[in-house]
Amino acid sequence: MNALLITGTDTEVGKTVLTTALAAYWQKYLHHQSLGIMKPIQAGVGDRELYNQLFSLEQSLAEITPLYFDLPLAPPIAAARAEQRVDLELVWQALVRLCGARDRVLVEALGGLGSPVSDELTVADIAADWRLPTVLVVPVRLGAIAQAVANVALARSTRVPLKGIVLNCIQPCSEQEIADWAPAELIQSLTCTPVLGCLSYLDDLSNLSKLAQAASNLDLEHLLPL
Repeated sequence: MNALLITGTDTEVGKTVLTTALAAYWQKYLHHQSLGIMKPIQAGVGDRELYNQLFSLEQSLAEITPLYFDLPLAPPIAAARAEQRVDLELVWQALVRLCGARDRVLVEALGGLGSPVSDELTVADIAADWRLPTVLVVPVRLGAIAQAVANVALARSTRVPLKGIVLNCIQPCSEQEIADWAPAELIQSLTCTPVLGCLSYLDDLSNLSKLAQAASNLDLEHLLPL
């Protein structure tokens, strides 16, 4: 499938940052090819509105997010509160259509790899079942090594096709702090998974030029294979 699933170790770790950075790079340097973005399930106002505002996607909000709930809660809880159900078949069919219409599709997962999608399934289960090439965003902070190890173990146990890890500075970090909190070589050694680069702290997701530059420092051969 010509899609890349962007997931993370938790919420607020930089999935949206990586997605916008890759989309900004694509729009600036690969604009001769078509790009789609999907946030398959969203609860509350957030990422789909941002993507619609930043990029010329020619997608409706419903095409960006096929399944939407008003309350900002985990999908099975938000669905229950709305007296609805999590219709994953609807999401799958929307993804298939988008992948058929675009050269590349970036799919931002909700929450982390272990976040619940339904009462029975997590993001990891969906990534494995749908055979989605996946990148794991790990925040640069104390505890990053353990988070990376645990999430790669989850990916491996559920057979997620994990392409690699991207580190993300969730706050301004010095080179020494990055080396101390999230040493790439040690994370690669412990997880047997390539670290595809580190995103510096980006506080303005409307600066597409800066986002594209940040993406250019990543291993794009793995993230955006042509």
